[in-house]
Amino acid sequence: MREPSNEAVDAARSLAAQASASGLRSWTLAGRELLPVVQGGMGVGVSAGRLAGTVAGLGGVGTVSSVDLRRLHPDLWAQTSGIEDAPDAGPRIDAANLEALGREIAKARQLAGGRGLVAVNVMKALTAYEAQVRHAMACGADALVVGAGLPLDLPELAREHPGVALIPILSDARGVQLIVRKWEKKGRLPDAIVIEHPRLAGGHLGAARVGDLDDPRFEFDVVLAQVQAFFKSAGLEGRIPLVAAGGVESLEDIRRLQSLGASAVQLGTAFAVTTECDADPAFKHVLADAGPEDLVEFTSVAGLPARAVRTPWLDKYLRLEPRLMAKVHRETACTMRFDCLAHCGLRDGTPGWGKFCIDKMLGHALAGRTGQGLFFRGAGRLPFGNQIRPVQDLMRWLLGGLVPAETSGATF
Repeated sequence: MREPSNEAVDAARSLAAQASASGLRSWTLAGRELLPVVQGGMGVGVSAGRLAGTVAGLGGVGTVSSVDLRRLHPDLWAQTSGIEDAPDAGPRIDAANLEALGREIAKARQLAGGRGLVAVNVMKALTAYEAQVRHAMACGADALVVGAGLPLDLPELAREHPGVALIPILSDARGVQLIVRKWEKKGRLPDAIVIEHPRLAGGHLGAARVGDLDDPRFEFDVVLAQVQAFFKSAGLEGRIPLVAAGGVESLEDIRRLQSLGASAVQLGTAFAVTTECDADPAFKHVLADAGPEDLVEFTSVAGLPARAVRTPWLDKYLRLEPRLMAKVHRETACTMRFDCLAHCGLRDGTPGWGKFCIDKMLGHALAGRTGQGLFFRGAGRLPFGNQIRPVQDLMRWLLGGLVPAETSGATF
């Protein structure tokens, strides 16, 4: 591993000092003291090795999303493009994605220089979920973050890697109780739990239906209090850190959430519009230019509510959705031929679920194509308006309330 530069070490120390001076508490995960900021996983190449390694290198938790990372590697993309009709297309694409995942973890670890924590986010809804979980651990991930389903089997999958932190993403106290009780029987507790607010987060949301997004049980002051009461009754008080995700915009938000019992906060979109984000610059500008009026909630192909920017493609899809839903039928095979989702509204013809290829649409978004792409985005304001700024600027704003001079005139 390359020795960390003095500049990188100094930046991490400076941020730790800023956080302490601001009255923020650090937290400990996998034996490391960390800044109370987690960069959320964003799929199909948005959060990969460069972004995750940069955040970890500054003392936070950086997260690589495991989904279809071959798109970031020209050699792997060339090997797997246009092979949809090959009988072994699925296994070849899955193998390329595992190779890409290993490369991105290695990149993140090198950039981190032994600081912070490098996590990998794997969706439970993926067909390749188990293979990606095992490969991420074998490649040196410090933590596994799992959402889009209840990862009841994660303790078994991680049995040979007891040092890897296991972090489920949940949205209400009932889900937390279920996971903790099931995992306890398997001799493992979550090392931390992300509490994601469906009304505020981006991408796939932890509610059963779009109409449930405003349910009061998801409010942080409600769910954090309920979870802590459960921990106290179960004799687990102080043993499982909670990470609040959704709608975090400022130092004041982190202070408030820590006062409610959260150890740290998680942000996605704010990191997606940084210089170091692994997506194309055009992708970042679509997110940065979108206001609250440009966002829409809808049902994704995974059967979950989702929040995204109303691009020309999404606007057209929503207009056609009633007609598409009325013509529900089961596809004979995945249009991409590698079955990214275990259950897919398009392939399986599931009533009420989305009718589009999510991997293909997110791939178009990665390249910034608004006419074809699906651009997931959180509901909150961005710290620097429509500017694309370095990760270090974002961390200084969140941990110290410091506004870089270059952003004078931006809306906060």
